[in-house]
Amino acid sequence: MEIEMCAVGGFSEVGRNMTALRIGNEVIILDMGFNIPEIVRLQEEESETSKEHLSVDKLIVEQAIPNDKVLKEWKPMVKAIVLGHCHMDHTGAVPYLANEYNVPIYGTPYTIEVLKATLHDDRQRLKNPLRVLNPNGQVKLSKEIMLEFVHTTHSTPQTVLVVLHTSEGAIVYGNDFKLDNHPIIGKSPNYARMKELGEQGVLLLICDALYSNEGIKTPPESVARDMLEDVLLHTDNTNKLVIATTFASHIARLKSIVHAGRKLNRKVVILGRSMNKYMQAAANVNLVDFWDEIDAVKYGDQVKKKLREIEKNPGKYLVVCTGHQGEPGAILSRMATGDLPYNFHPGDQVIFACKVIPAPINVANREVLEAKLKQKGVRMFRDIHVSGHLAREDHRDFIGMIKPRHIVPAQGDVKHLMPLAELATEMGYTMGQTVHVPRNGQFIRFV
Repeated sequence: MEIEMCAVGGFSEVGRNMTALRIGNEVIILDMGFNIPEIVRLQEEESETSKEHLSVDKLIVEQAIPNDKVLKEWKPMVKAIVLGHCHMDHTGAVPYLANEYNVPIYGTPYTIEVLKATLHDDRQRLKNPLRVLNPNGQVKLSKEIMLEFVHTTHSTPQTVLVVLHTSEGAIVYGNDFKLDNHPIIGKSPNYARMKELGEQGVLLLICDALYSNEGIKTPPESVARDMLEDVLLHTDNTNKLVIATTFASHIARLKSIVHAGRKLNRKVVILGRSMNKYMQAAANVNLVDFWDEIDAVKYGDQVKKKLREIEKNPGKYLVVCTGHQGEPGAILSRMATGDLPYNFHPGDQVIFACKVIPAPINVANREVLEAKLKQKGVRMFRDIHVSGHLAREDHRDFIGMIKPRHIVPAQGDVKHLMPLAELATEMGYTMGQTVHVPRNGQFIRFV
């Protein structure tokens, strides 16, 4: 049986992830994501350029989603779209592309719940059936293909390795994950199943290479929890407002913040639609047990009212909000500019429970935000964070477990992909024969 891969997106940039696999005369699509920095840029242009009346949706379609035109000949053969986790650089293009494929979409309960919430918020519809598959579950996609989700860990819940079982061996798609032995939510990765797959025979591994140049083992999320508690519980914040900002989908990090707020005896307030969307989705599938403890404030007038209340007694509150990348339209940035009714006081604290995504627009936006906060005398705690991605020594262990015949690095341009390819050659693979570094739009045949 012929097996061929098309690197649709995410092989020439960070984000815009989409891969297609042809297994005989059937095709499975893995992920449909946004280029996140491009979305930020386009949204800023939209807000600043009134004369052109740009449509963000139109620009997204044209510039920020994968170019699936390369799949024109494969389109009639597509049997399913499979999503490995909920992050927008892997799922954000689904509303714009999936309707072109009359096939079901598979994801874990949390991934599908977030997709449903996104469609509802953006008033978009899909004709595709949404099918839930639990971590460590299996389902037949066709007579020739079995889909399996193998539980692993990342910076959002219910991230899985996508495994396609074929007559030529298993195909493992792990694009965005880590090997966290001390997760805050859920269990550690299913190493037993990974080793079984390696013994049974893996034809191809498509693997997250983003931090494969870093010669470390990525620390567990419990380290970030300890860093957060060290800042929140052991710095003087008496009568001062404390704000924590992180990725809205990082439910484990948010859980750690909420639990620290409980220890501080502060009321935790979640501000903003995006933050609430991911938290509500987690509550809907029983991933969090603290939803009833927090004050969830979603919309503009409600946010303004709550901030006026907070300003009367800031020492009572721990605010969690968007804006960790300095996005101009996010809650924290609007507070810093005075667009929202809270006046920062010297000694107020902002905890960036994240790192800056190293795209020029993110770096520039964070510099602007931090300058404004510094002018107001705000104490800032940066990089209270551990990565959600494998580093080089995790890759070494993972490849040793999976034992694939072929490796394709994913998630980045050539400077991100090559370190994983070089590690593979150290481990006995051969560049161009058993390890392959494609660009967007390229096809690779394996059998």
